[in-house]
Amino acid sequence: MYQLFGRRGWGSVLAEAQLAWYALPYKIEEVDDLFASEAARERLAKVNPVAQLPTLVMPDGSVMTESAAITLYLAEITNGALVPPPRQGERPRFLRWLVFLVTNIYPTFTYSDDPSRFVTGEAAQMAFRESVDDYAKRLWHIVEQEAGAPWFLGEDFSALDIYIAAMTHWRPRRGWFAEHCPRLTAIALAADAQPKLQHVWERNFPGSANPA
Repeated sequence: MYQLFGRRGWGSVLAEAQLAWYALPYKIEEVDDLFASEAARERLAKVNPVAQLPTLVMPDGSVMTESAAITLYLAEITNGALVPPPRQGERPRFLRWLVFLVTNIYPTFTYSDDPSRFVTGEAAQMAFRESVDDYAKRLWHIVEQEAGAPWFLGEDFSALDIYIAAMTHWRPRRGWFAEHCPRLTAIALAADAQPKLQHVWERNFPGSANPA
């Protein structure tokens, strides 16, 4: 049994969706708001020293963190189709954009979700968050230009499509994507409709999964 430390709508959804896709046995260990609760941070830090989500405890008790590492590992142990196998033509492209999402776009939330960790003064914090969010939008435009159809890699559904579906719920949110990134919006909506993931989307983003 896998134990996933998670919070609804947070980054743990990326691992939760893949565990569900592969039908691996798992349970959710709910975590309180890590920005608001020092007790929650201290509790999670006992398992993951940086107190970040997702944090996945393996059946043998070892700990896996970092969503990209979890993505690659779960594919290895399941021979899962969410990651193109070695020597498949789409493998380099998959790896490029997986790492792009987690090293370029994901950190923008780390910085702008709670600017007070990095900038002092309310006015400066507001300006900092706006600048980081604008930078994230520029990055999303880059991803938009690379997106295929019906899925990011073309014909094959992959973990990238799970990332897109989840991350488009976060700032600047689905309304902005619908206006500025139609390819990514189409991927997100199609991923919303994946039967294997319906319960995951509904749990994390209630009322948002719409198969139609």
